[in-house]
Amino acid sequence: MFCYQCQEAAKGEGCTIKGVCGKEPMTAALMDLLMHATRGEAIINRSLRNEGEASLAASRQMVDALFATITNANFDDDAIKAKIEKAFSVKDNLLKTAQARGIALPELDEVLFDASYKDFETIAPSLGILTEQDEDIRSLKQLAIYGVKGMAAYIEHANNLGYEDPKLYHLLEDTLAEVSRTDITVGELVALVLKVGEGGVKAMALLDQANTSSYGNPEITKVNIGVGTRPGILVSGHDLKDLEELLDQTEGTGVDVYTHSEMLPAHYYPKFKKYNHFVGNYGNAWWQQKEEFESFNGVILFTTNCIVPPAKSATYTDRIYTTGSSGLTGAKHIPARKEGQPKDFSELIEHAKRCAAPKEIETGEIIGGFAHNQVIALADKVIEAVKSGAIRKFVVMAGCDGRMKSRSYYTDFATALPKDNVILTAGCAKYRYNKLPLGDIGGIPRVLDAGQCNDSFSLVKIALALKDAFGLDNVNDLPIVYNIAWYEQKAVIVLLALLHLGVKNIHLGPTLPAFLSPNVINVLVENFGIGGISTVEEDMENWIN
Repeated sequence: MFCYQCQEAAKGEGCTIKGVCGKEPMTAALMDLLMHATRGEAIINRSLRNEGEASLAASRQMVDALFATITNANFDDDAIKAKIEKAFSVKDNLLKTAQARGIALPELDEVLFDASYKDFETIAPSLGILTEQDEDIRSLKQLAIYGVKGMAAYIEHANNLGYEDPKLYHLLEDTLAEVSRTDITVGELVALVLKVGEGGVKAMALLDQANTSSYGNPEITKVNIGVGTRPGILVSGHDLKDLEELLDQTEGTGVDVYTHSEMLPAHYYPKFKKYNHFVGNYGNAWWQQKEEFESFNGVILFTTNCIVPPAKSATYTDRIYTTGSSGLTGAKHIPARKEGQPKDFSELIEHAKRCAAPKEIETGEIIGGFAHNQVIALADKVIEAVKSGAIRKFVVMAGCDGRMKSRSYYTDFATALPKDNVILTAGCAKYRYNKLPLGDIGGIPRVLDAGQCNDSFSLVKIALALKDAFGLDNVNDLPIVYNIAWYEQKAVIVLLALLHLGVKNIHLGPTLPAFLSPNVINVLVENFGIGGISTVEEDMENWIN
């Protein structure tokens, strides 16, 4: 295997024996095959689209395949094999349609079109990332691929709420088709990467519309981090539709529901506040789940990625359920919705009733709900604080958390920030500082949590609103510093979206992506001012003081 799509790539280069995430070599190889089949689908469906014959079902299946291959989403080989078989079936049907209509297809390697799952052992060696020999071409191709993987996550969440934009499917297909070309140039790939960033903005806007139309605009909310006395279900991942259906089905059952990690921002939406058994948030970021799932005692539901495969000695393995694009060997999988009906969580709920109540690991409250609508409503107060000098800078510390000890940098950085600085955050990176006593500025909390990594669009809207409010021509003229922690492909699409919008001088950490070649890094530095991090003291001196 070879995989370097996440921040924890072994030795900062790539995982070759087993994924740091827990992905086994066979799982990695199956995902390579799934991606290859999906690229074939995309190429054929794009050709059909150009003749008015595209399959919407094929586009939706492509989104599911892309989402299933992002970091920490699916560790179930059987589930990946089922997706491969479906991808080849869909691809073969598309090919038959093209042949029947006499539609010409590009001349690409026959594996993209004709290989079947039965040929896996033969074709597997030809599918890996390193088959692309040119380091810079490989780097840019993977940057584009990881961008569309992240975009697929946003698209799927929006689709689950009934919001869909076929043009986003077109962009996914165009990207996968273009990276399959053997004659594509560096210049063309740079343009393609920025095009993916443009699609990222549109996908995030679509998801924001889906979430706020379905559940209302997030509002300032204090979230309980203690526990109740009844059995509980802990919901992890990102999908709000799954959470809504689970809350509906657990009402009156004597079972409480808690959020974990990236599901915390669900508490900020008005519609979810009607559920009295929606108790609060349990625990911290995804990587601490091994300890926290043990003490929770109840059932755990993964709605999307951020799974850490349990240790063999774990006592909670039989309490894990998955759904959507997520999967874990040995876990019970809740099937997709059928004919517009909600998912059936009855087995999971009955299991929860037999469990003990959660063990309390902390008490108190944390505050959030500072999405764009809420912050813009406070615009006059914020602007006055900036003009008076009470707020000197905004520091965007959005993104992901992770296991590396070096990520303590973000806790130290937040602690060291002068008291006239406000942190804008979204994503699980906030768990490094959202429970610190950082205080407020004239009633404005110094940590403004906009929500999930999926809600990074809010930070964009806040920045653009501030630009307009101060009459500035360029968003880069704002007193904003970007110190972003990244981990996986949804962070990649957020980065590309910011680059498309012209945002410069973004600092990424704790390390720069292993998939960026030195030449590609130089391009990003020269054109966008992309940089890494150093020590808290040096960065504080260079960016803040």
